[in-house]
Amino acid sequence: MGDQPIVLFDGVCNFCDASVNFIISRDRAGVFRFAPLQSVAGRELIEKYSIPADVDSVILIDNDRAFIHSDAALRIAQRLGGVWKLLSLFRIVPRPIRDWGYKLFAKNRYRLFGKKDSCMMPTPEIRERFLA
Repeated sequence: MGDQPIVLFDGVCNFCDASVNFIISRDRAGVFRFAPLQSVAGRELIEKYSIPADVDSVILIDNDRAFIHSDAALRIAQRLGGVWKLLSLFRIVPRPIRDWGYKLFAKNRYRLFGKKDSCMMPTPEIRERFLA
């Protein structure tokens, strides 16, 4: 899987799908790789990094470490660079407070944005950035 950061995401969540597309469109260098949590690769990484079963939103694997909740989101923003890097300033907010807000949003994401019956199918142009 290499040294590139991997974003694990809920493949049936409309908001998560939009977030992956957001990252792809801003990651011009093609640094990030992606895998739905529901995929074989996603499940293998969850097991490898001993990620708790109740984590069902974005996870970032970077430099052989797993980041969850707000840490994952802020690190992704930082890696995107540009103006998005400024979001990393939210790290000054204590993690329990950041994670509380993150978990509240994640808990309601299906109700707010909906859910699909299956994971997204990447376009041929970006398919190589997705793990099987």
